[in-house]
Amino acid sequence: MKLALFDLDNTLLNGDSDFEWAQFLIGKGVLDREVHEARNLEFFEQYKAGTLDIHAFLDFQLAPLARHARAELDAWHAEFLATRIRPLIAPAARALVQGHAEAGDLLAIVTATNSFVTGPIAREFGIPHLIATIPAQDNGRFTGKPRGLPSFREGKIARVEAWLESLGMWLGGFEQSWFYSDSLNDLPLLEKVTHPVAVDADPTLASVADQRDWLRISLRR
Repeated sequence: MKLALFDLDNTLLNGDSDFEWAQFLIGKGVLDREVHEARNLEFFEQYKAGTLDIHAFLDFQLAPLARHARAELDAWHAEFLATRIRPLIAPAARALVQGHAEAGDLLAIVTATNSFVTGPIAREFGIPHLIATIPAQDNGRFTGKPRGLPSFREGKIARVEAWLESLGMWLGGFEQSWFYSDSLNDLPLLEKVTHPVAVDADPTLASVADQRDWLRISLRR
């Protein structure tokens, strides 16, 4: 069996689901535009620069989940998926996933974005496994805090290794393994697979990919 891992934001999606979720809530009046829009943009720029404090970001990102009932959140997410996410999925992204699925590869999305936002998106792609930051719950209601290790930078490696261990596998046991990502933040995991692929890469990752002769592709054209 071969392994195919996919980053989500700005890789399989032509956009960032974290950012879009916050903007969606602002548009619905759930979050105050003046307070949250500038902060959302600030965190997004920090992520792109590789300077994001993941814990500060999660305090910001997960807090709105704790303020609303799960049924209301689920209804909003269905609208969010239809109006904000599906338009960000290019045919080439679906074809890439389908090609690995038809080859019988083990598939997973590996993303720093929380599993409430990304779970339905993984199902939209037909990807059976999701490694994401986990928002803690208490009797089905979100607490506003993460549970366990965030799936971010080196944390992605730890989370992937723990997931594979739970399946009786290990990363080095695959003859071929792929990780597709756009971001400099994913360099640690990209260095662990046999086939690192830079997808519509940011300038730092593009430079590293060229230096190391990694494959570079676009899913947007």
